[in-house]
Amino acid sequence: MLSRVAAGLAAVGVLAASSLTASYLTATPATAAALRGLDSIRDSQQWVLDMMNVPQAWQLSTGRGVTVAVIDSGVDGAVTDLSGSVEAGPDLTGLDTSDRNAGWGVHGTWMASIIAGHGHDGGGSGVIGIAPASKILSIRVIPDHGDPGYKTYDREPETRIQQSLATAIRDAVNDGARVISMSIGYAVPSAAVRSALEYADAKGAVVVASSGNSGADDESRNHAFAPVSFPADYPGVIGVGAVNSNGSVANFSSANLSVLVAAPGVNVPAQGRDGQYWLVSGTSPACALVAGVAALVKARYPWLAPDMVAQALSYGTADRPSGGYNVKVGFGTVNAAAALTEAGRLARQHATGAGEALSVRFGGGPSAVPAAPVQPRDAESLVLFLLLGMLSLALSIAAASRIAVIRRSRYAAYASVASAASVADGTHAARFPAPPNETPPLGAPPADPRYFR
Repeated sequence: MLSRVAAGLAAVGVLAASSLTASYLTATPATAAALRGLDSIRDSQQWVLDMMNVPQAWQLSTGRGVTVAVIDSGVDGAVTDLSGSVEAGPDLTGLDTSDRNAGWGVHGTWMASIIAGHGHDGGGSGVIGIAPASKILSIRVIPDHGDPGYKTYDREPETRIQQSLATAIRDAVNDGARVISMSIGYAVPSAAVRSALEYADAKGAVVVASSGNSGADDESRNHAFAPVSFPADYPGVIGVGAVNSNGSVANFSSANLSVLVAAPGVNVPAQGRDGQYWLVSGTSPACALVAGVAALVKARYPWLAPDMVAQALSYGTADRPSGGYNVKVGFGTVNAAAALTEAGRLARQHATGAGEALSVRFGGGPSAVPAAPVQPRDAESLVLFLLLGMLSLALSIAAASRIAVIRRSRYAAYASVASAASVADGTHAARFPAPPNETPPLGAPPADPRYFR
């Protein structure tokens, strides 16, 4: 088994087998040369907001009322751009690293700021998240590579790590998260995690995950394949690939069928737990961006089911690939405003029942469905039909009784004639055929009724 490789400041690349990792590739400090000063961080992230059409989406939703669970390495809620927006959830790593340690919550804080950063100094400076009015629930399931307890974590049995993730998902749902963001990945599935995801779906929580940084396709390349990344590859999870500022697929972004949509993932500005600003690359920031859009949708349409949110995200994409879908960018780059429009359409259909009839999906459509054979009847008609039915039944009983009486009378007459003839000729073998098409009445002797002895 390969050693686990968790999020650090060095390149991560391919996910190690049977290992839970943070799915980002590189992170570099945002220098003055890169950002022209810390207060211009907003300018540096404008391309991300524009590519995803976020400013237009904010006219309808900013994520207010929605809690996004960031299942990651922990989130420092004391940094300026997340102040007041973070609730500390459980630490399921089994480590005793203090949240005051500089190696604690590095990756998770970046992701949270991308989702729910609200800036500082009145909101005009610093990172603005996709859903700036949303709240973050921090649940810690992995340590960063610089965490003092990382080596201990690296020796943990795989079953324990998977169970921690399953517990985190259930805790997130039970604590009210409507969106779960997991910028993490591992190479093997788990029944416990899958069961937890089914629980989240049943409770209406939207789950988003990064699709990995292997950079290869599903198609063979020198006998190599893009490894499957869980939880992105579980049913019901929105898997996210990464694109660059030109909208082209990032060269590190994994290409496999777990990719539903894509989002910017190259040099995405984020605030670190050190309070400084970083340019983060990988499918991790792409996942956080899409989780932010899901929060916008759930804030606007809280009753919308997770599969409908996924449908809204995938229907409302920009830069759709040729053919509508490919394994690199899924259905295209998420467009926040278009996703809200699609979500509104789906919400109206759900409210009115439109599009829900089976006849729309099966049997050739509404035109192939025959009209009802009997129209609904009112109360007076039902009473009339009941009386007619009772009268018909009474007539049937009377007719049956009359037929029985006639048959018994005929049989008695035949018997009398036979008896008289027998006496007249002194024999008991006179033959008296029954009338044509006549059958004996009930109670007739088992012998042929045309013979009497």
